[in-house]
Amino acid sequence: MTEQEIRQLVNKQRTWFFTGATLSVSYRIQALNKLKACILRHEKEIREALSRDLGKSAFEGYMCETGLVLSEITYMLKHIRRFAREMVVPTPLAQFHSRSYQKPSPYGVVLVMSPWNYPFLLAMEPLVDAMAAGNTVIVKPSAYSPCTSEIILTLIKECFEEKEAAVVTGGRAENTCLLRQHFDYIFFTGSQAVGREAMRQAAAHLTPVTLELGGKSPCVVERTANLRLAARRIVFGKFLNCGQTCVAPDYIYCDESVKDELIRELKKQIRKQFGKHPLKNKNYGKIINEKHFDRLNALIDPSKVVSGGASDRQTLQIEPTIMDGVAFSDAVMQEEIFGPLLPVLAYESFDAAIRKINSLPHPLALYVFTSDRHAAKKITARCSFGGGCINDTIIHLATSEMGFGGFGESGMGAYHGKAGFETFSHKKSIVDKKTWLDLPMRYQPYRKLYGGLVRFFLR
Repeated sequence: MTEQEIRQLVNKQRTWFFTGATLSVSYRIQALNKLKACILRHEKEIREALSRDLGKSAFEGYMCETGLVLSEITYMLKHIRRFAREMVVPTPLAQFHSRSYQKPSPYGVVLVMSPWNYPFLLAMEPLVDAMAAGNTVIVKPSAYSPCTSEIILTLIKECFEEKEAAVVTGGRAENTCLLRQHFDYIFFTGSQAVGREAMRQAAAHLTPVTLELGGKSPCVVERTANLRLAARRIVFGKFLNCGQTCVAPDYIYCDESVKDELIRELKKQIRKQFGKHPLKNKNYGKIINEKHFDRLNALIDPSKVVSGGASDRQTLQIEPTIMDGVAFSDAVMQEEIFGPLLPVLAYESFDAAIRKINSLPHPLALYVFTSDRHAAKKITARCSFGGGCINDTIIHLATSEMGFGGFGESGMGAYHGKAGFETFSHKKSIVDKKTWLDLPMRYQPYRKLYGGLVRFFLR
């Protein structure tokens, strides 16, 4: 799409939004039902697209992408009327007689920019939340996952007119053209570098943004942890989608007294979950492209590999890999890994671990495995992070009852369920003042008598 075509598309959506058609809750429900039916009709094509782009199995594709989108639609359909209601709030005595309320209102034209690692979920779920809130939406999926981008384009075209929701495909040029336009809200999921650019461009129009970024999410294993269960859940969370998950445990930070036993359990779990030869496991996916495949291989220090390490350039696969004896100064600890490499570092004391984590950029997620409830409360209270789990990994993002989002360098804003509806809504604060009474004390000329009344009302 050219810049002129993109500008025309934005203008078409804004014109439609100003008709007020999207304000109707019935209209929004109809749109969500239409989208749900369309996803169910094209479930096979979605599954095949995810397999071609990322090697995802049918089970993983549904569990982590299609199923979660359908779940979000179902949740919105169940709660949308309540979310969209005006909320009456108490009115101070000074404003007698009035009715004060907050009115959730859509922003207008929303841009959703999604990444390649969960290409269906991270494009469609923000779309669902934005449309439930009454916005029009332009979705820009990643160029790195072209098969999924194509099925998203098909779905949106089948369900909606361009003035309601549309897809812009392409690469960096289209991203740049989109970010130059005046949107009413921008929702971006991706890297910190591109997130900074999205925020910079949004500032030109003072457009509010939600940034879902990433970072090096620590997985702390305290000495009282159930190591067998911890290893099982860490292996699941880390190597799901070949580690290409923004909330995957980026590294393990464990008590030095349990490190060796934990590594033994991790090795057992990798073999149990992925088999003796993971690269031959039909349910084990692949790295998105050669660029990221080469980047990940460059982070592997063969002298520190204690499990895995093999790769296949032809299939773009890298084995689940554990690295021991890693220091914070090593190359693998200088950037978000975003792949199936799991460095293990040790700490001498739990307090020292907390201090170290707090000295690093704020992560998107933090995980702690412990049987000590005091330790769990301590680390979750004292460390700054987007969200996380105690004695599990990644599952905190799979509920519509909690918002999911980053903090500091890992992002800003949240979505999922009610939080998603609120993200794409502006709450207008309104006072409905009655006309049958008009207290004179606020008007000039001010009288001494009124001073005491003002003090009484405003205390």
